[in-house]
Amino acid sequence: MWVIWPTLLLPSLLAGARIVATERPPSEYVSKIQAIRNPNYPLDVVDNLEEATMPKIDTWLAEKITAGKNNNCTLENASVRREWSDLTEAQREEYVAAVTCLMKLPPVSDPERFPGAQNRYDDFVAFHMTHAMQLHDNLHLFGAHKYYVWLFEEALRNECGYTGFQPYMNYDRYAEDPINSPLLNGNSSSLGGNGVLEPTYKGVPQMGRTPNIIASGGGGGCVTEGPFSDMVVSLGPTSMATGTNLPKNPRADGTGSNPRCLRRDVNRNAAMGATADRAFSLINDNDEMDGFYNQLLGTPPPKNDPYPWGIHTAGHYIAAVDPGGDANTSPGDPLFYFHHTSLDRLWWIWQMQDPENRLYAVPFVNMTMPMKQRRADNPMDTIVDMEWLGPPITLLETHDQLGGNGGAFCYVYV
Repeated sequence: MWVIWPTLLLPSLLAGARIVATERPPSEYVSKIQAIRNPNYPLDVVDNLEEATMPKIDTWLAEKITAGKNNNCTLENASVRREWSDLTEAQREEYVAAVTCLMKLPPVSDPERFPGAQNRYDDFVAFHMTHAMQLHDNLHLFGAHKYYVWLFEEALRNECGYTGFQPYMNYDRYAEDPINSPLLNGNSSSLGGNGVLEPTYKGVPQMGRTPNIIASGGGGGCVTEGPFSDMVVSLGPTSMATGTNLPKNPRADGTGSNPRCLRRDVNRNAAMGATADRAFSLINDNDEMDGFYNQLLGTPPPKNDPYPWGIHTAGHYIAAVDPGGDANTSPGDPLFYFHHTSLDRLWWIWQMQDPENRLYAVPFVNMTMPMKQRRADNPMDTIVDMEWLGPPITLLETHDQLGGNGGAFCYVYV
């Protein structure tokens, strides 16, 4: 039985705690957003922080509305992105059906440039694989991925009749036992199960870290159970592949047609690097964007941590092998969208701790790679061009999920 209550009763926060049931004192604040909770998963410290932040978000958005800068976005009309396990089984199955539908629609990308793109789902993989460096530079990691996932959500809704919104995964709920989680247990309301044992697959090397590898969880081969066990992967692999015994793509850049199975390694060693205490520290211990960005990426590598990957890397390798473990073709595994929606959620919670100073903050570390040479002197004027996926917008428009993109972005997380 699911529990429904208005969210955002001010909690007491316990830094460093794992999933625990918390006593939440009464509050005068009544949320405009309905929370639907799976009682098997008590709120963790990040959930509690999100709830405690909502009155501040409400006040901030009210000021935008008064100033006429909200682009018609309000908490009353905002879409709600929910955690996978908080959805009913029917809602989860609807999502799987919509993704499967997208895999059956014809592609719109250039067939000469991407002969391996067999369907609309592959259109998104094709874009990511040819723009991966730009998408992961300091300017684009957050905002461009926000836009990218939103365009995927729009395709599910407008082209395949999906009535929900892109779910996210709360890593902490599944970290201890991901293979038996509602996300990856292989039943009909999951995203499919583990891959079969591939003896040559040892894991994902992590240079400069101790341990220096995300050791295999015992999979690495083809997924044989549940949704997407019959999925045909076409694009890739590329030079960034982490899988073993993969058939070679007929094109050197991986854009040719190379039909093969979906491979996974459902991996506790990866998932434990994205627990709630780590996510809470990411948000709570970084007042500046550079610190938030670096900690997310695990830079510098944390010391005396058995899972020192950084949340960005940890989330990517919770199950990914091929195409998900290849940095270029990673959206080829549907789990990718859950991971980047989770990162978007953490970024949003961080922004909303101090929206006046954090909403448009960008990190000035690492490197910046212009997308189609359209970088501007002011970073916020940089053009984010998704080409065949969606129209170009400025980076500034990608930073605000409550009114950005001309009001097309209007959603919250619960």
